[in-house]
Amino acid sequence: MKTLIIAVVMFAVAFFGYRAFLFSVDETEKAVVLEFGKIVRVIETPGLYAKKPLIQNVTYLEDRLLSVDIKPAPVITVDKQRLTVDSYTLWRIKDARQFTETMRGLRNNAEQRLDDIIYSLLRDVLGQKTFEDILKREFLSEVRNNAQKQVADFGISIIDVRIKRADLPEANEQAVYQRMMSERKQIAERYRAEGDQEAQGIKAEADRKVQITLATARKQSEELKGEGDAQALEIYAKAYNRDPKFFQFWRTLESYKVSLATNSTLILSTDSDYLKLLDTMLPKSAK
Repeated sequence: MKTLIIAVVMFAVAFFGYRAFLFSVDETEKAVVLEFGKIVRVIETPGLYAKKPLIQNVTYLEDRLLSVDIKPAPVITVDKQRLTVDSYTLWRIKDARQFTETMRGLRNNAEQRLDDIIYSLLRDVLGQKTFEDILKREFLSEVRNNAQKQVADFGISIIDVRIKRADLPEANEQAVYQRMMSERKQIAERYRAEGDQEAQGIKAEADRKVQITLATARKQSEELKGEGDAQALEIYAKAYNRDPKFFQFWRTLESYKVSLATNSTLILSTDSDYLKLLDTMLPKSAK
């Protein structure tokens, strides 16, 4: 039992001795050693360090990239658009000594100051921009540079200023949506009108080509028909000149084929020339 008590006492002495004489600095931290409220040392390298017991204490500062949300800023743009801008700032502690002296080493103090500065700058800059300029977000570098000038003495480095969203007040949203819908409908109607006009032009051109093609075809047909009739007449003439009686006989037969093709009734005199050929075809007993 006595041994256990001695071990506990030795452990307690070692622990409090370590806390009194030594301290460690992590990779994500910076350390500021204060003696009676005055900065005597700034440590930025990770490791184990010694301090004077009781008279020195250590303040730890973040050595990482930090983010702070800026309270939404209601602004009115140059083109009279009312917006609510929600933004944030990326920053880090650049000079631990300055930060401790001005912000008392407290992150909350720094974030409160950043919120006030960025909020004010955003309202001032956005009030000089149009709604289209705000959507491009090119002005944010101007805000960051101006903010950096104001926090330069605080040991703070502003890495970036970003806008998460820029919304219209709810009362204006419906009006904007209606205007956007109206504009889109006008564009759609214009495209439809242009499409109809182009379709009519294509149809008219197609109809014109059809008429030209039909006229050309009719012309060629008439020409071919005329050439055929001319060739037929030439053949008929040659045939007639070669044997007029045979030609007359053949033409008469052709006329019989047309005239007597159906149940037709012909009333002719007995001495009609048209019947002479038929008369020769009848047997003698029928005459």
